[in-house]
Amino acid sequence: MSAIRLFISSVQKEFSVERMALRDYLRGDALMRRFFDVFLFEEVPAADRRVDDLYLQKVEHCDVYIGLFGDEYGYEDKAGVSPTEREFQLASKLGKQRLIYVKGVSDAKKHPKMRALIQCAGGELIRRRFTDAAGLLPAVYASLVTYLEEHKLILNGPFDAAPCKGATLKDLNAAGMRAFVRDARASRGFPLKETASIASLLTHLNLLEDGKPTHAAVLLFGHEPQRFLPSSEIKCAHFHGTEVAKPIPSYQVYRGTVFSLVDQAVDFVMSKLALRVGTRGRSAKAPVSYEIPREVVAEGIVNAIAHRDYASNASVQVMLFADRLEVWNPGGLPSSLTLARLRGPHGSVPHNPLLAEPLYLTQYIERMGTGTGDMIRRCRESGLKEPQFRIEDGFVLTLWRSKGVDSKAYETKMSGEMSGEMSGEMSGEMSGEMLSIWERKALQLIKTKPDITIPEMAKRLKRTERTVERLLNKLKADEIIGRVGPRKGGYWEVLK
Repeated sequence: MSAIRLFISSVQKEFSVERMALRDYLRGDALMRRFFDVFLFEEVPAADRRVDDLYLQKVEHCDVYIGLFGDEYGYEDKAGVSPTEREFQLASKLGKQRLIYVKGVSDAKKHPKMRALIQCAGGELIRRRFTDAAGLLPAVYASLVTYLEEHKLILNGPFDAAPCKGATLKDLNAAGMRAFVRDARASRGFPLKETASIASLLTHLNLLEDGKPTHAAVLLFGHEPQRFLPSSEIKCAHFHGTEVAKPIPSYQVYRGTVFSLVDQAVDFVMSKLALRVGTRGRSAKAPVSYEIPREVVAEGIVNAIAHRDYASNASVQVMLFADRLEVWNPGGLPSSLTLARLRGPHGSVPHNPLLAEPLYLTQYIERMGTGTGDMIRRCRESGLKEPQFRIEDGFVLTLWRSKGVDSKAYETKMSGEMSGEMSGEMSGEMSGEMLSIWERKALQLIKTKPDITIPEMAKRLKRTERTVERLLNKLKADEIIGRVGPRKGGYWEVLK
């Protein structure tokens, strides 16, 4: 964004110290220099042009007018008007943001025309009275911070609650919102119906700000969220060794809504992990498990996406190594939490509360702060080392893989029946090039019952309807299945 132009107006001789102090302060402060560009006439090279014309031109092109009013009125032109008053009049006429600071607690000794100018400015424009530069600087700083907040350039609330610049309701996916309502109703008893209007849904979820979609709305339901928030993508990489090294055997950058990002990243990891197929000692179904439980992988990834700092230019990174899975996100812990407390019972303090609520409603996350505890417990139950949490240019989760994977227990080649929902011949290498476990499950259900519905499949797979729709769309795009007949009354056909 271009810098916000500040014009400082005053009688130069009277306020020479304050003008230089204000310039140095605004240019030296990290926040102020990020947003503001200060104009002082003293820094303009000598030129063959009228001084008052230059002043007024700078006022015309400024964004914020700062007026310092003191005892003196200053040089008067033929009409008896000083440059300070001319500048104020033009700023007022053009509707500029005006911030007025008056020196001294009493106006009794001020020039009569300056008293009239102060009276003209009135109480609404006069921000503060000051006696010296030390009192002026914090007053101007506070006013400029308020300006930034009012223009949504800095936030005093969560990032996800701010309006997404340039986004409109047309940038949101109506079909995706209807699918969300279906899932939320089935999962958490969400009160709205599928027939609810887009505005009603967004209002209910607090995803509108002055009628415009917030960052959370775009991340949840946008057609192309990364068009507005490029760093919201997720990067997944698989390395054969224990360190980052090129060439990278498998690397994917996923884009889409937060729901899609979670699903795609989890599928990426699960397709690379070793799978154990047990024996049918106790039932007709052969027990199937991954070396890292799927629930643990999903919890780590969804936490990274839900709690990251979306104001950062960095993206979530998921890196699978020979000995571990690392999930990094540009964020940190809230002030009420420490790494030690994260390992025990603790409250839920979402970094992006408006983003977290829809994820909760579709059972992607819980609201009780139990996620990290569940990960630790499940890793213990699977005979794995406990997850590691650390702060390193962001938040890093490390999930440890099994040491020395037993080739007899973990087979990357499988054949035979696997379960009631996955029965049938399924041989072939378990690699990133093959179907994911959930795609294979969905395919087997279709083979068993071609007219199966999406809600029925979601119930059988214990996944959300949104996830099932994504699985089916991918199978259709890969020409593995096809749809015969209408959405209602038709059936699925396995093509290969």
